Parts: sequence; C-alpha cells; structure tokens
Amino acid sequence: MKEPHSDLCSRYIKIFIVVSCYWIVSIATVFVNKTLLSSQEVALEAPLFITWFQCVVSFTICFVLSKSGGIPGVFAFPSGSPWNVGVIQKVISLSIMFTLMIATNNLCLKYVGVPFYYVGRSLTTVFNVVFSYVLLGQKTSTRCIVCCAFIMYGFYLGVDQENLLGSFSLLGTIYGVIGSLMLSLYSIYTKKVLPNVNHEVWLLSYYNNAYSIILFIPLIIINGELTILWNYTAFNSLYFWIQMFIGGLCGFAIGYFTSLQIKVTSPLTHNISGTAKACAQTVIATQWYHEVKNLYWWASNVIVLCSSAMYARFKQLEMEENSRKPVPEEKQSLV
Repeated sequence: MKEPHSDLCSRYIKIFIVVSCYWIVSIATVFVNKTLLSSQEVALEAPLFITWFQCVVSFTICFVLSKSGGIPGVFAFPSGSPWNVGVIQKVISLSIMFTLMIATNNLCLKYVGVPFYYVGRSLTTVFNVVFSYVLLGQKTSTRCIVCCAFIMYGFYLGVDQENLLGSFSLLGTIYGVIGSLMLSLYSIYTKKVLPNVNHEVWLLSYYNNAYSIILFIPLIIINGELTILWNYTAFNSLYFWIQMFIGGLCGFAIGYFTSLQIKVTSPLTHNISGTAKACAQTVIATQWYHEVKNLYWWASNVIVLCSSAMYARFKQLEMEENSRKPVPEEKQSLV
C-alpha cells in the first residue's frame, strides 16, 4: 500500500503541473494571438479570418479525437455528431454567443496592448451580476456588489491612464466591453445547454467550433476581409502558417487545460489561478514590449485583480452556504 503522505505528495505534484501548464498555455495564447493580429511580420489585417482558422484547427483536432475515441491512457473523447438536426437546434444559440465572444476578444487584443488586455475585458463579473438579476431573477449580496463597484472603478482608472499615456484605443476598449458581455452571457447559458450534450464539455467545444466555422463566414464578408485576403501576398510564407497553426493549437490547448485545472482543483481555485495568471501576464507583457507605466496604471490593475479575486471568494462562500439549504434546482446560481 502507498503511504498517505506519498499519495498527497503525488496529488500536489499533479496539481502543480496542471496549473503550470494552464499558465504557460494561457499566456502563450495571448502573445501568439497578439503577434498574429498586430505584428508587422504577419501584417494580415483580417482578425476574423485568423479567429476562423483557429476554430478550424480546434474542430479538426476534436474531429480526429472523436473518431479515435480520445487519447488512450489520457482521456476518452465522448461520441457525438455536430451535424445532428436536434443537436443544432439545441446548441446553435450558444454557438452564436461563442462566435461573437471569441471574435470580440481577438478584436480587442488587436487594438489594445497585452498589458491592458485583462483590464479591458474585466467587466465580465459585473455583467454576470446584471444578467443574473435580469435573466434569472437572482439577487447578489452587498459585498459582491461592492467588489463589482471596485472592478468598475479599476476599469475606469485603467482607461483614464491608458489615455494619459497615449496608448488608449476606444475601438479596442469597446470590443473588450462587448467581449466581456458575451462571455457573461455564454457562461450563464452554458449550464443551460450542457444537459443537451450529456454535460460533456469537450462535446460542447466540438459543436461550438463546428458551428463557428460556418457562422464566421458572413462576419468575414461583412468586415470586408475577402479583399484583404485576396491581396495578401504572404500565404506562401512558412513563418505565417507556423504562426497560424500555433495559434490554433493554443486555442485548443487552453480549452483542455482550463477544464483539466477545474477538474483537479475547483472552480474557485481556477478563478484565483486565472486572476494570478493575469497579474503575471501583465508584468511579463510590460517587460516584453518595454512599456513603462505609471503608478496609477498599476493601481488600476491591482484594484481589478484584487476585486475579482474577492468576488470569486465571496461567491464561493455563498454557494457553500446555499448548498446546505434545500433550494430548488431552478433557483440555484448558474453563474
């Protein structure tokens, strides 16, 4: 028999490896996407096409895993087809939210710097509270509302300082706010749709990417990217396609390690890990891009990060308290 101390040590090592992989993949994804969307080396002014290609890569990987049943000894991929009419009717509304969410996230990243990216998309928590009340009739505790007020103040302070430093992008900030709104809606409706796919997160990701490939096509046309793609001269560049495939692999990997981190820890630990990762990402980005920020700019990041972490903690305490009460399922929190 293994000693309890040995089992506990193995569990901690596993958690450390998973969390480290989540941090590395998540931060790498942001930097790779920023390179694809804004660098002079790629120089392709077609952000929606780039996002569409990442969906194609993720869908292809999911398709292969679906046919093979997963990776032996690692995980089993659930069986299912995204082309079933009944599945389409149940999932398509969520897939529209998913498409708009990843599109606006990448558009935000195109126009704002990586250091400001987290603050620019920090209003998701605030929208969660608003939509929980408007759509679900769920009230939020005073302390959570106070945390939201601080997040909004941190967001305002960050925008103000970006403007003073001359790096503010109104368009990027608008996309960030819309991205936060769509992420909030997506989070709320995901739990509503999950029972339709037997609560299989991988299956939902498979379906979302399949439908997004189609949904992105009219968006690409409306955004005028067909002309840009037709005139683009670097499609024969190996560097371009390596970057594109790396971006697609990162998009797939972040979904896997997010689910794995939640599985080996807890939703609360995942939120705290994500908040700490955002802090590290901001520091790394300022050093990588040689950007100098003033004290108030850093204060805005600290306010948003600490307020988000406190909100997550308070929400977890409330959920633990409510779990001890006999509450009907339809009244339980979906956020």
